[in-house]
Amino acid sequence: MLIGCCGWPEARARYFEHFPVVELQATFYQPPSPELAEKWRSQAPPEFIFSLKAWQLITHAPSSPTYRRLKNPIPLSHRSVYGGFRPTAEVRAAWEHTLAIARALRAAVIVFQCPASFRQSAENRKNLATFFGSIEREGRLLAWEPRGDWEPAVVRDLCERLRLVHCVDPFLTEPTWGQAVYFRLHGRDAYNYDYQYRDEELLWLRDLCLRYQDLGRDPIYVMFNNVFMKEDALRFDRLASGPPGRSSAPVEYARSHTPGTPGI
Repeated sequence: MLIGCCGWPEARARYFEHFPVVELQATFYQPPSPELAEKWRSQAPPEFIFSLKAWQLITHAPSSPTYRRLKNPIPLSHRSVYGGFRPTAEVRAAWEHTLAIARALRAAVIVFQCPASFRQSAENRKNLATFFGSIEREGRLLAWEPRGDWEPAVVRDLCERLRLVHCVDPFLTEPTWGQAVYFRLHGRDAYNYDYQYRDEELLWLRDLCLRYQDLGRDPIYVMFNNVFMKEDALRFDRLASGPPGRSSAPVEYARSHTPGTPGI
């Protein structure tokens, strides 16, 4: 089980002492240069694992508020060619830059987080298939985190056909496909980032990960993305490495939060 944070909650040198993996967030908003990414790689222990979010120009339309963090705003005349995995030269260039950073980091995973506005339309499904059917993977896991009203069967079919890991917050839904497991924990109750997980919730999460391990799922990434991510990740690491035993969460809690048998 690989436990880490989405972003740096402390100085990198200290983070390397606490965690084996990080998911970079800067690559989504305003990616660094490959040269800077190489520097980050050189400063990390050899066995340290980098994951990164794909640049928002691939997944999000320029109407997204996240575009405010771009150094060079998108001109109005070009707003229709970005986001949504569109088959455009601009999206392809954004992917090439993402890939260059992944190579510099020797990243194991690239996460494609989509907004809720990226809906289950025929056009979006076609663009997904075209994009993932044409890009270079070079042995990396590609994790897709759809949000909004996507039917599980549709997500499973796309992930199976396109060789994607279905990335989820396990407190919201269950992954439908992937030999690997990639959890992103955003806080409870529809992305309430200002939330600190209770011990009983982390014990439930530990037991869920143990069930995936029993099914032969590997690797399992558990990435915290809430305000208290450092504290929660360290506490979860202690609970996960503790003595064997099942969660002490109340029965009514377990019944309402335990997913069904996951697909691979």
